Amino acid sequence: MTKITELSQLDLNGTYSYADYLTWRLEETVELIKGKIMAMSPAPSLKHQSVITNLGGSLYQYFHKRPCKLFYAPFDVKLYNSKKSKLTDQEVFSVVQPDLCIICDKEKLTEQGCNGAPDWIIEVLSPGNSKKEMRLKYDLYQENGVTEYWLVYPYEQAVYQFLLDKDTEKYQLFAMHAGDDIAKPYLFPGLDIDLADVFAE
Repeated sequence: MTKITELSQLDLNGTYSYADYLTWRLEETVELIKGKIMAMSPAPSLKHQSVITNLGGSLYQYFHKRPCKLFYAPFDVKLYNSKKSKLTDQEVFSVVQPDLCIICDKEKLTEQGCNGAPDWIIEVLSPGNSKKEMRLKYDLYQENGVTEYWLVYPYEQAVYQFLLDKDTEKYQLFAMHAGDDIAKPYLFPGLDIDLADVFAE
């Protein structure tokens, strides 16, 4: 079997499983969305990294020594319909690496990452990945039962907070925050996130 070390060795129109993904030894970071290879953006900008560092710091302080755990990319999250039981690697066709995610169910954690939907996912957008995050990942997270999803816009200094409606199984825009607002996750109302600190240079 040929060792896959370059993206050019793969058929970008093909369909791949998580089992395939585990065999690749690529220098590039990729994600699988419904079996399709999605190359991630080049190295994030300074502003993107700064926001993740600042936001991650606030989250770490809150979740340290609490049951729910914080994880940063690169961290594999295998996604599949939340109504289904755990699937084998050959049956999973979506694996993503959210910028930040919170996982409360320790049963979902494996040596490889997370097996199933995190409770809360945060994606920090950059000019190169906005379309992917806004469209493909929004639909994917919604379909797979991620309860809370935040889209963070570093240049606009804004946060869009989406919450999964349990009846319709669709996201609703729960809140929009900007500038120096205090943002609170719905799932963790005791956590105050000062956006002035998050967006500080």
